[in-house]
Amino acid sequence: MMKVAPSILSADFGNLARDVAEICQGGCDLVHVDVMDGHFVPNLTIGPVVVSAVAKAATKPLDIHLMVQNNTFFVELFAPLKPKYISFHIEEEKHPHRLIQKIRSYGIKPAIVLNPNTIPQELEYILGDLDMVLLMSVNPGFGGQSFIDTVIPKAMKLDEMRRRLNPKCLIEVDGGVSDKNIQALKDAGVDVVVAGSYVFKHENRAKAIKSLQI
Repeated sequence: MMKVAPSILSADFGNLARDVAEICQGGCDLVHVDVMDGHFVPNLTIGPVVVSAVAKAATKPLDIHLMVQNNTFFVELFAPLKPKYISFHIEEEKHPHRLIQKIRSYGIKPAIVLNPNTIPQELEYILGDLDMVLLMSVNPGFGGQSFIDTVIPKAMKLDEMRRRLNPKCLIEVDGGVSDKNIQALKDAGVDVVVAGSYVFKHENRAKAIKSLQI
């Protein structure tokens, strides 16, 4: 079954604890947290103080997605919150092996993120060290964007690679996910989807989550 990680970027930050509790009660598998620094992407989101409150409200594991410069600094900042995953962008990291080892040393599963224009072959020599790869199906930085269809053949290519190099590595897709494209994503080999607007703007969030768990 497809795992669903609602992105709290689309939640009501005035009622964040309520919204996080609601998606957890609604059956989500992970709580996706987008950390942006205003440098790697043109947006600024949340730090460890807010994410600590999210962790207290959540009954499901956190999935922290770093969209930042100076990845090591941010890994050290968020590791004490004990998320299940921390993912970082390959485009911003000069020493990915070292950072993967650092994340794992905290007992956290390391993941790498690929922007829409980054090819899966970039991971040929590092895929065996990862627990998950996150494919962006929008340009990172803002919620509510339209799904980029080329992520489907990209996921298929990555699925082919992971079957050969690391069958246990999960494939996650983030951006523009809805009930309209979930079957195509599943068919392409995707294991986890991040859904922000689709879940949080739905009148019945539990129903929205369930519609993606196919």
